Amino acid sequence: MTEDHIAKEGSMKKNSMIKAAAVTGAAMTAVLIPLGGTSYAAGCNSTGCDNKGPVSMNCDDQYTSTVRTVNNNERIAELRWSSTCDAAWVRVHNTSSNPTYNAFGYIEKYNSSGTLLKSLSVAVPDSGNDWSNMLGGASYYYRVCISFQGNEYPLKCSTKF
Repeated sequence: MTEDHIAKEGSMKKNSMIKAAAVTGAAMTAVLIPLGGTSYAAGCNSTGCDNKGPVSMNCDDQYTSTVRTVNNNERIAELRWSSTCDAAWVRVHNTSSNPTYNAFGYIEKYNSSGTLLKSLSVAVPDSGNDWSNMLGGASYYYRVCISFQGNEYPLKCSTKF
């Protein structure tokens, strides 16, 4: 074999490797980029959602609804229910024109006998929004409550859902 022939063969192998790498890279990119309209599976379900975040677990999707609302002097607690995850949480809006006091939202989980099993809370400073972690299970009952620092107004709670 001549030196030209060896150089040409080496160049052809190099080009083949570059093309293979480009095709592999393109294939990997196609796998990693989600297509429009792609849905993501929920990260938990039922009691497996207890004390997990609704956003991080993909439970705050189009199947989430507000099933109860409580207003305590412009501090609003919403009982949010995800049918995708069979879990609930409290979302708090502090919409007061005098948001000096933090708003505190609570979600409570009850069994069929009315016994409180678990409770989670979230504090919302000044004006703004935030939500608690979830409590899960379709066979339980849930309610939300709202209060705020200073206790000028008593704690207000929703009916159970």
